[in-house]
Amino acid sequence: MAHWLEAVTLTGEHVCLRPLTRDDADALRAAVQDGELWQLWFTSIPAPDKVEDYIDTALRMQTAQGALPFVITERDSGKVIGCTRYFAVDAANQRLEIGYTWYAASYQRGPYNTEAKLLLLRHAFEQLHCIAVEFRTHWHNTRSRAAIARLGAKQDGILRSHQKGPDGILRDTVVFSIIASEWPAVRENLRFRLLRG
Repeated sequence: MAHWLEAVTLTGEHVCLRPLTRDDADALRAAVQDGELWQLWFTSIPAPDKVEDYIDTALRMQTAQGALPFVITERDSGKVIGCTRYFAVDAANQRLEIGYTWYAASYQRGPYNTEAKLLLLRHAFEQLHCIAVEFRTHWHNTRSRAAIARLGAKQDGILRSHQKGPDGILRDTVVFSIIASEWPAVRENLRFRLLRG
């Protein structure tokens, strides 16, 4: 189980998810400046001058905890449009979490997130044989909560005063999951949404 989660590139019609490297710093800095994403107080999106630290933290998480951080690129142009990762990896129980997901503001609409989630979930359930995939978000991130629910994930609960933010404000964390038996319906829903545009 030590190598349950290996580096992989996931490619669809609209996006490509490839492992994050330090060489992605400039492209991620440009992506995060599209919409000044770091100003959203309820997210963990890095400011432009913190992108290198963000990458280093993600790569340390990969080494220490088996996480797998990705950059999300627009498939045809190769332009970096965001980030996501597998983390909270529990190989023994075949579970993981998908999170740390953000997109440049110009790419927050359209097929990008839907297809990225389809690729991540398909790999998790069909190659890794996950029993469950979890998503978490801040209670105040209503857009993220709605997007996770649209995927077909079900809300498991709310962890009250779960974490301290960098500003010291306590975060209530909303927990969602998709379990293996739900994957076929979730997969069809995501495919349908992509076809409808």
